[in-house]
Amino acid sequence: QVQLVESGGGLVQAGDSLRLSCAASGGSCISYTFSSYTVGWFRQAPGKELEFVGAIIRNGDNANYADSVKGRFTISRDNDKATVYLQMNSLKPEDTAVYSCAANSLYYAIRAGGYYSYWGQGTQVTVSS
Repeated sequence: QVQLVESGGGLVQAGDSLRLSCAASGGSCISYTFSSYTVGWFRQAPGKELEFVGAIIRNGDNANYADSVKGRFTISRDNDKATVYLQMNSLKPEDTAVYSCAANSLYYAIRAGGYYSYWGQGTQVTVSS
């Protein structure tokens, strides 16, 4: 069983940057296990549906982003640390949401949340204007 924990959220002003982390744990071979997982980032604002932000495949060679964040957000991963990062630059008030990471053994950077088996609890990002 894999557990995911997000961190790095907070309150920032428009134009600022934040870096979120998604750390995996669970078992003595978690680094090896995690390296076989695609990891996605999703967000949900109050009263809105869950929205795909981006995803990165197992070896980190390919990432897929929502149009709304493309060019501003970057996903990277450190499989030795079993951690995926979401670097968010030029933040806008409309980026305000709870950000969650999700993982599963997938070959592609899937946008649909239903394909991910493991989810973190989320971290709040609030961007003031």
